[in-house]
Amino acid sequence: MKPKSTWKRVRKLFNDIHLWMGIAAGLILFVVCLTGTIYTFRTEIEQFIERDKFFVEVPANGQRLSSDELISIAKNEFPEQNVSSISIPANEKRAYTISIRKEGERRGTNYLINPYNGEILGDTSTSSSEFFMTMFRLHRWLMLDSSIGRPIVGWATIIFVLLTITGMVIWFPQKVKAWKQGLKIKWNGNWKRFNHDLHNALGFYSAIFLLIMGLTGLQWSFDWYRTGLYNVLGVDRSRQAPQEEQKPEVSYEGQTPLTIDATLAKAGEVLDYDGNYSITIPNDDATSISISKAKVGFFAPSGSDRITLNKYTGTVEQKNIFSEKPFNERVGSSIKALHMGYVFGTFSKIIYFITCLIATSLPVTGTIIWVNKLKKKKSRKKRGKIEPSYTEQPSKLSTI
Repeated sequence: MKPKSTWKRVRKLFNDIHLWMGIAAGLILFVVCLTGTIYTFRTEIEQFIERDKFFVEVPANGQRLSSDELISIAKNEFPEQNVSSISIPANEKRAYTISIRKEGERRGTNYLINPYNGEILGDTSTSSSEFFMTMFRLHRWLMLDSSIGRPIVGWATIIFVLLTITGMVIWFPQKVKAWKQGLKIKWNGNWKRFNHDLHNALGFYSAIFLLIMGLTGLQWSFDWYRTGLYNVLGVDRSRQAPQEEQKPEVSYEGQTPLTIDATLAKAGEVLDYDGNYSITIPNDDATSISISKAKVGFFAPSGSDRITLNKYTGTVEQKNIFSEKPFNERVGSSIKALHMGYVFGTFSKIIYFITCLIATSLPVTGTIIWVNKLKKKKSRKKRGKIEPSYTEQPSKLSTI
């Protein structure tokens, strides 16, 4: 018998690692990937189901109430609570969002309000919110206590990353000219071969996105990983926003602050593009107002620009433009977007949805390959023959 080459021995080692790690974590990864697939378009699904709450009819005159009038309506509706922010979408058919919270509350409640007549349409929760929250809990900690479920999902995610890496090693052919075979999905009446090709080719096509999902997702499972990730990126998360330059104290006593809309007009001179605004409502004694703006569109990046203006004069006191940040800081502030898929708007969400769907299928197709191998080995033992298995073909990705 011809001795195995070094590459075949290495490949067999990675194949065994790939197989047993997949068996150990396959069920957990199936649940995590399936719930991630469902959760990808949560916002779009909720807004489609209750469209009348998120979208409004534009009157013939197209005249909106001022932002200050809408804030006054919200204050009258919730007299014992404070308005902490207002979000103004670029789409004229969308409702505004006003955040209301009690004194000392960390998080308030977001209410939707019709900008044309001031009608409060309800809060942002929907009839499907509980369903998606269940998907979220399954995805993050398998509906267990978070102290138990979080590390289980975390270690399964580590295995997921290793499965992706070992799968790529196994997929790579011994002869470079044979690499095209691993990219094809062929149907010739043999469903076992078809299942095998599905696992190999789809695993290869989605590998880079699977790695991004896995490597970013680990930060929610392990504090040590999150700390190490930001250290590697060179981002100090504890660092506060840059301090404003010391300016002479100016008294604005007796002066009337600019309206929200007038302040937005000043902000638009600096952030001159179509986008969604979010305005943090300052305390009465504050002299500054904070505004953030995010671009809209099919390929819109997730990063938002932030500026601070003097609420009496509209002059820019501080500017934080996402595209002007160093690359490592842009990556560090986009970890959540990179994991959830909205880093480049709807375009990247579609790619992530397809990738998550593939990831959900891999434990299934891998398990079928493994079961078929067991049956084949049992059959060979009965016949007393040795036949080559699929995993001995160098251009093919092995089972998980």
